[in-house]
Parts: sequence; structure tokens; C-alpha cells
Amino acid sequence: MSDRPLNPDPDQELVVRAQTGDTRAFDDLVRKYTPKLYGLVYNMTSNRDDTADLLQDIFAKAYRSLKRFQGKSTFYTWIYSISVNMTLNFLKKRNRHTKLSLDDVDSGIQNDPDFIKLTSGGNPLKDVNIHELQKRLNEAMMKLSEDHRTVVTLYDIQGLQHAEISKILGVSEGTVRSRLFYAHRQLQNFLEEFRQ
Repeated sequence: MSDRPLNPDPDQELVVRAQTGDTRAFDDLVRKYTPKLYGLVYNMTSNRDDTADLLQDIFAKAYRSLKRFQGKSTFYTWIYSISVNMTLNFLKKRNRHTKLSLDDVDSGIQNDPDFIKLTSGGNPLKDVNIHELQKRLNEAMMKLSEDHRTVVTLYDIQGLQHAEISKILGVSEGTVRSRLFYAHRQLQNFLEEFRQ
């Protein structure tokens, strides 16, 4: 039986070209995955500057490691694993050096152009409610442990399936389900008072 994945990797041609030194092929992979990875990292860090810095580091590491990529998983799974691991390592270092204030998180989100665009216009009362919900959700996410925040980000925000998350994190699907169950319960508890 082969070590190749059952589903062919849609990025295989670009990966092979990039492995042979074709920088345009790697640029195509960067363009393809930047939006998804930006969302992943931003939802784990809640900081645009940290996200931009981490993305550069993630793609630099992927480029340096690409020759060793053997295709035992899809490129998608591989790049997500690198992203999650590097982001978790960054968060551990950041948390050792400084405690992130939820006011900083809220301020960052309130000044985020994408958030402003999404919540501007229309009904002012609705805008206030969306803003308050976003603020509360952000606070609740930051209260979760890094492991729980990661699975919520991958499952609920990135839309990945349990099996994909299991491969990315290197844990069993049962562990993924357990972490999700616990994280969802925690989020519900944190957000209970927001119900109308």
C-alpha cells in the first residue's frame, strides 16, 4: 500500500515545480493560501501585526522545508500544520513575556478595517449589537486555552473537518471532538449573558 493520500493533492504540480526551484510556483502557493492562513493566524492571535509577521515566517519556513516535503499528506495539511505550530509557539512566548489585555484585543478589532467594513452602514442598533457580540466573542475566545482556541478556529472559523484538524494537529479525531465539545461549552458559558 502506498503512503500517498487517497485524494490526490490539487497542489501537487505546483509543489513539484517549487521543489525544483520554480519560485513562481511557490508564489502561486503563497497567493492561494495567504487568505486562509491569514484568517487562521489572526483568529488565534487577534493582532494584525503579529499575523503579518507570522505569515512571513510561516511561508519562509515552508519554503526552506519544501524539499523535505514528501507528499505523505496534502500540501494544504502540511502548510496548516506549520501555521498552527508556529502560531502556538508564538503565543506561548508572548504569554510568557506579557499578558495580553482584552482591551488591546478589543481596540485592535475595533480599528480593523475589515471589521469596520463588515459592521458599518445600515441599522445603528444592529451595528451596536454586532459590535458588542464581536467584542464578547473575542473576549470569550481569548479566555480559551491555546489548544481549545486552535480547534475552534480550525473547525468553526476555517471550516475544516475533524479528520483534517486531526492531521494538522497530530492528535486523534476523538481528541479533536473532545476539545471542540469543551471549547463550545466554555464559549456558551462566557456568552450566556449576551442572549436576548
